[in-house]
Amino acid sequence: MDDALEALAEQDGWQAEEFAARVHYQGGDDHYSIEYYHPSECVLYWKVKGDGTTAVPVGRDTVPTPLRERVRQDLDDADVDPAVEDRTL
Repeated sequence: MDDALEALAEQDGWQAEEFAARVHYQGGDDHYSIEYYHPSECVLYWKVKGDGTTAVPVGRDTVPTPLRERVRQDLDDADVDPAVEDRTL
């Protein structure tokens, strides 16, 4: 596992696997799963619905600003360029 992924796993709520790290957030009635893929240096947002069995990818412009800021801060704290959060896929 890469050092950046290990550093992300030290951030609150993040879990790392071989090539990616994931965190889950809840805001009001909305639930999100956020994934950072290290080899491609990109962040994906998923909105989790209902009982958690269904998740759909969502565009960054639909994600609340405070959540995006938190993700960028976590990336920065893990020495990952926070600009990857805004990278177009």
